Amino acid sequence: MKLKCIGLLVTLIMCANAARAGVVIGGTRLIYEGDKKEASLNVSNPERAPYLIQSWVEDGSGNADNVPFLITPPLFRLDGEQRNILRVIYTGDALPKDRESLFWINVKSIPSAPKKDNTLQIAVKTRIKLIFRPSGLKSETPEDVTSQLQWKSQGKVLQVSNPTAYYMNFNSIMVNGVSVVDPTFVGPRSTAEFKLPSGGKPAGEVSWQIISDYGAIGKIHQASL
Repeated sequence: MKLKCIGLLVTLIMCANAARAGVVIGGTRLIYEGDKKEASLNVSNPERAPYLIQSWVEDGSGNADNVPFLITPPLFRLDGEQRNILRVIYTGDALPKDRESLFWINVKSIPSAPKKDNTLQIAVKTRIKLIFRPSGLKSETPEDVTSQLQWKSQGKVLQVSNPTAYYMNFNSIMVNGVSVVDPTFVGPRSTAEFKLPSGGKPAGEVSWQIISDYGAIGKIHQASL
């Protein structure tokens, strides 16, 4: 019985590793320019075994109903050593014209595997940001205006206010040289809060780097607390 359990655990690890390696998404985020008819995302399979690929869009609450985007094809077979293109189409439903809107693209890859005893088939879901950028914002990028972020500390909380029209996706935030754990993002015209680093001082200097439209890490910006 013990050997069976060990064998099942090894099989699970091998299947999980294969699934993670099997499908590659061509980007960490997708910026949808408001004046374009569609945006595209590459999906490739460097392995020999085929995968079933299922894709859909959700809003920030995880709701896939009534989102103003379609993905085509929503379900397809991706053979080994092949690639396909997911096309994201904006349906034209009303979205704010003076700021970006955030949605999420989900890509689930289901590996093909023969039916055998004591084997598990692992489906892996990848979730990336879909940011709709109205056409009126094309003259700038988040990096151009990230210096406008306003920072302050309240007790054990670091608060950032974003007066710009862009999502600021943080790669890192540091307070007096100490890293904030799990920095995420702050939306346009909104605020976000992060836990101050353990042992860090609530006053002094904050520095941050954001992630660009192409997934690159920007330069270091600094402000006083």
